[in-house]
Amino acid sequence: MIIREPLDQERSKFDTVAHHPLQTWAWGDFRKTTGVDVLRLALFDGQNITQSFQITIHQIPKLGWKLGYLPKSDPPNDAQIAALQTAAAKFNLIFIKNEPNLYSPSISPPTTSVQTARNFLTSHQHQPGRPMFTKYSFILDLTPSQDQLMANLKSKTRYNINLAIKKGVTVSIDNSKTAFEEYIKLWKQTTKRQAFYAHTEAYHRHMWHHLHQAGIAHLLKATYQGEILAVWIVFVHQNTLYYPYGASSRSHRDVMANNLLAWEAIRFGKQKGCTQFDMWGSLGPNPNQSDPWYGFHRFKEGYGGTLMESVGTYDYVADPQKYQLFTTLDTLRWKFLRLRAKLPF
Repeated sequence: MIIREPLDQERSKFDTVAHHPLQTWAWGDFRKTTGVDVLRLALFDGQNITQSFQITIHQIPKLGWKLGYLPKSDPPNDAQIAALQTAAAKFNLIFIKNEPNLYSPSISPPTTSVQTARNFLTSHQHQPGRPMFTKYSFILDLTPSQDQLMANLKSKTRYNINLAIKKGVTVSIDNSKTAFEEYIKLWKQTTKRQAFYAHTEAYHRHMWHHLHQAGIAHLLKATYQGEILAVWIVFVHQNTLYYPYGASSRSHRDVMANNLLAWEAIRFGKQKGCTQFDMWGSLGPNPNQSDPWYGFHRFKEGYGGTLMESVGTYDYVADPQKYQLFTTLDTLRWKFLRLRAKLPF
């Protein structure tokens, strides 16, 4: 077996073993449009690819150093370590942030696979790092019948869905250019209203172009009395439905359009043959009700998914001295940002 960069004509083989949308070829092509380098490596057994690794390369401001990011990777093994070593050497990286796409229920001790992954990482040049993705997510099993999924909803969520239906809210799959422009319009309103960090408009446009073209991204829109109240972008890949992006209007919030939209996303996932719905992030167990994301957490919780805890974020350290300096400066930076946020001016 050898590890090398796959050729363009090996794209389909690469995607067959890419177990998360952020590891697909299309996501890599999209990330290139945002100005970052992308390194794809694959483990070959003859002509077949058995494991893939897609790493984005990022410049560290001011310092002139580079770091790598391997998001939603497969469970770590010796081949992954070899790929990280190859990437670090090729781009002279000081570290690579590694976030395996592996979960266990948060209310229980970690499963053997999760604990094994953590032990493997810490014994192979990894240290716990600052997360890029949230550590937790609600994941809903989509294999039960639609009636059983409805019965498993929180009573308030079920009430809101029925209210939306009674009020005349409709949800449709609409991957048209017009629908995407409605998404952009609502996204601008949402980010301005909630004042949270968001990617640029260009980021969303490039992401949609590449992932929709690859058959991964889809648009669901909720309409009430001729007005589009909410639009979600969902991903479908390897029998899993994902909800990464959503935007909504402040109009007619009483008709509970997002509740019905989420339910129709579940139905859409089942139609696509998905066996689970990863709701793409949440707060952890015993969430703080004053947290600005608490409402979003409660919204997702209403659909009956299991709160899952990931392996976490680990940094593969290629240059220990520079890494130590970087983490010290990064810690000071975050302390400064938190202090500044508390100041009254």
